[in-house]
Amino acid sequence: MSLVPSITEALASVDPGALVGVTDWCTHPADLDARAGGPVARVRGTKNPDLATIRALEPDIVIANKEENRELDVRRLREAGVRVEVTDIETVPQAVAAFEYLLDDVLGWPRPGWLAEVADAWCGPPPPITHRIVVPIWRDPWMVVGPRTFTADLCRRLGWQVVHAEADGPDRYPAVDLAELDACGADVALLPDEPYLFTADDGPEVFRRTPTRLVSGRLLTWYGPSLAEAARLTL
Repeated sequence: MSLVPSITEALASVDPGALVGVTDWCTHPADLDARAGGPVARVRGTKNPDLATIRALEPDIVIANKEENRELDVRRLREAGVRVEVTDIETVPQAVAAFEYLLDDVLGWPRPGWLAEVADAWCGPPPPITHRIVVPIWRDPWMVVGPRTFTADLCRRLGWQVVHAEADGPDRYPAVDLAELDACGADVALLPDEPYLFTADDGPEVFRRTPTRLVSGRLLTWYGPSLAEAARLTL
């Protein structure tokens, strides 16, 4: 069972029939039920999983993530005798290492072709910085990607440096003043379609100084097979 959308997509690329349950936010692959040979149980969201349903499904293992899932839910599942593996992913190389561990050591599954492609594309030294960017993830209040995050590392490996947030600040996704955000000197503001759904009519209109670009949130924040496509992102 997977409680993480990125991990669900990754596991489904190898053995979708092994997934007995996923969250409501696990939207990829879009044909998961068909690949699995029947409906896969949905167990609510990443922050409020239905623990009773999870226990009733009797999974051999539940895979979670330190950032996306709550420690309280992990602890309650473990107290109920459910094995839970928790990933901790803040960089693209950590994502590759996490999938190698899960597939090789935990599940004993073969590695999919995309994993080698992702490792080759992302795990070398970062290129020179070509753009300074900000990545809002919410509005009202406005929140942005901070530097100590998976998304910031992914962007840096594309040659884009996340600016504005303080590197030593306590919040990994700090709330910011919009006027300050617009005046921070970024070359572009990337507006993803998740977790907040920025659109052409909702987001770009408030920026007076900073050019904006609508982008796929999945390509910026997911760390499974989508990384192969994300490696081709350009500004």
